[in-house]
Amino acid sequence: MPVTSRSSATDPRPGATPIAIAGFRQIYSTTRVEAALDELPAGASESLKGTYEKMLKAGGDRFSVKPAAMPDFDALADELPNFGEVLEDLRRQLALCLETADPVELTPLLLLGEPGIGKTRFARRLSQLLGTGYGFVSMGSLTAGWILSGASSQWRNARAGKVFDTLVHGDYANPVMVVDEIDKASADGQYDPLGALYALLEPDTAAEFVDEFAEVPVDCSDIVWVATANDIGRIPDPILNRMNVYEIPPPDRDGARRIAQGLYREIRDSHEWGAQFPEQLAEAVADRLARCAPREMRRQLVGAFGSAKLAGHSEIGLHDLANERSARRVRIGF
Repeated sequence: MPVTSRSSATDPRPGATPIAIAGFRQIYSTTRVEAALDELPAGASESLKGTYEKMLKAGGDRFSVKPAAMPDFDALADELPNFGEVLEDLRRQLALCLETADPVELTPLLLLGEPGIGKTRFARRLSQLLGTGYGFVSMGSLTAGWILSGASSQWRNARAGKVFDTLVHGDYANPVMVVDEIDKASADGQYDPLGALYALLEPDTAAEFVDEFAEVPVDCSDIVWVATANDIGRIPDPILNRMNVYEIPPPDRDGARRIAQGLYREIRDSHEWGAQFPEQLAEAVADRLARCAPREMRRQLVGAFGSAKLAGHSEIGLHDLANERSARRVRIGF
C-alpha cells in the first residue's frame, strides 16, 4: 500500500533527532472492517466487536516516518561500542533511502550474545533514532503461543496478538518491533509461537497479515524487526534465513567504562533529582562498574544514586555501590 502524502516535522523533545514524516500509510481498510463488523453473528465476542469499533474510530492510516538525515549513530556507538558492526550495516541500508521518497527498508536483525550486554537497550535506542514507534514481546516469558498472531475469537479469553496491537493501537506504520529472547520460545502443543514470523519477516506476505483474532488483513510490511537471542542453535533455520545475524561481543574494559558513563547520564537526565548530581560519573566508579554487564550496571547505579542521596553525598562514590557480597546475593523470585 503506497504512502499517500508527505510532509516534514521535527520532534519537539530536547536533544531528539529531527524526523521527516514521510506521509501516511494505510495499514488496514476501514471498508473491510465495516464489513467484518456487519457480518458478526448474534452472540459474537464483545471484545471482537469492540476491536472493530476502535479500528473504525482510529481509521486505517498511520504515520510512515524516516529520519531527515543519517541518525546520530556515532553517539549510539559511543554508548554501546560493541554494536559497531550492526551500526555500519544500518548506515549502508539507510543511505539508500534518505534522499528519496522511498520508505525505510531494514533487513530484520538478530542480535546474538550473552545476557545483559545491551541487546534490548540497543533496539530501544534504534527506535528513538529512527523516530518511530516501539513494540516489545518477551518470548522467554510467554504463557501463550499465540502472543504474536492472536487467537481465534471463538476461544475463551482470546485477544489480538502483539503485532496487531502495536500497529492498530499505535501511531506508526513502521515501528521497531523487538522479539526478545527468541531462542526461548517453545510450542505449547497447540500453537507455534514463532509460526507467525514466517509470514511477518517476508514483505510480500507481511503486507496482508491476518491476526487470528481480528481476521482483517493488516499491512505489517514496514515493521523494523529486531530479535535478540543467546543460543542460535535453538532458532529454526527458516527464521535465521530471513534475518541478518550479528554476534555481539561483550564490551572491552574501555567500552564498558563508556557504557557505565552513558547509563549514568541516562538515569541522571531522566529524573528531576538528577540535577543534584554532576554530569559525569567519577572515573573510579566507572572503573568498578566496568566489571559488570550493562544490565547489572544499571541496577548498581540506581541503588548508588539512592545511597548517595541518603548519605548526603553530592556525587556517587565507591562506597555507594553495592559491595561484592551483596552483588553476588542470590535473587529470589516468586
